[in-house]
Amino acid sequence: MTYVTTLDGLPQKSGFERFALVQDCNKNAPVKALRCTIQMAGVLMRTRPDVIITTGALPGVIALVLGWVMRRRTIWVDSIANAEEASSSGKLAKRFATLWLSQWESVAQAEGGRYEGSLL
Repeated sequence: MTYVTTLDGLPQKSGFERFALVQDCNKNAPVKALRCTIQMAGVLMRTRPDVIITTGALPGVIALVLGWVMRRRTIWVDSIANAEEASSSGKLAKRFATLWLSQWESVAQAEGGRYEGSLL
């Protein structure tokens, strides 16, 4: 398993030995998004995952899209912070996720996703 994050120091602190860092990005920073996409593609080409599991913002969506292109299984877990509706990244991720989960049952039902329990 390879852990990919935008936060330097987090994998080491969490005890992960196999990890990669990618550029953090959002929809308002297209150059950073391009850099993240190139970095994420490199990670996925090197690691050749069978399944990509992600949550969060644009870097996670980029991972899902690239995984979809590579015909890998992809799982999106929509953020626990979005209790009323799916996140904007989560709405985009639905198009590319093999499995789309929400940590809120009402959000999963409204979005056509699945609810398998929460982390809290």
